[in-house]
Amino acid sequence: MTDTASPSRPPLVLASSSVYRRVLLERLRLPFSMQSPDIDETPWPLELPQDTAARLAVAKARAISQRQPGALVIGSDQVATFDGRQVGKPGDHQHARAQLRAMRGREVTYYTALCLIDGRNDSVQSDTAIVRVTFRDLSDDEIEQYLLAEQPYDVAGSAKCEGLGISLLERIDSDDPTALVGLPLIRLVSMLRQAAYPMYAAGTP
Repeated sequence: MTDTASPSRPPLVLASSSVYRRVLLERLRLPFSMQSPDIDETPWPLELPQDTAARLAVAKARAISQRQPGALVIGSDQVATFDGRQVGKPGDHQHARAQLRAMRGREVTYYTALCLIDGRNDSVQSDTAIVRVTFRDLSDDEIEQYLLAEQPYDVAGSAKCEGLGISLLERIDSDDPTALVGLPLIRLVSMLRQAAYPMYAAGTP
């Protein structure tokens, strides 16, 4: 990961400190840097989950764009919902167990919002990928074994799908699969192309 730039390839910055988003962006083999936006991510009263995700994705990108004039800045935010309520990161074993017990055999919807701000002209592109995930009807023992093995306390819904968490899932419905991990790459590539950002000019093997 570098931040090498040229006239045709302005700096690309990921407005995040998430290791999961970093690993996803590395798939594109593009030079980029990361900065934490350090914004308040508290949902507004009566705000719809998809609106929370969209607002925060733009806010993250905007916060870094103000620090990095001329750069292309990527912001992304994810909100998971279940039974009409937002599902956050469990933080510990007890809360993760409660989440998975409640969601087993049920569908959880993930809204992953993406924003790309082009600092060369201050244009803003934004979109939201929707992922519907059906959880397996897991036993208490299966949930406990998974939590002890994966310890997924820093991911919304306690299902780290890029790892052992995939074993919890019966079905994933989305037109942009990486959105479930936190960065919808199909949409991001479309936005970069729209911004005339060269996808393959680096010559990375």
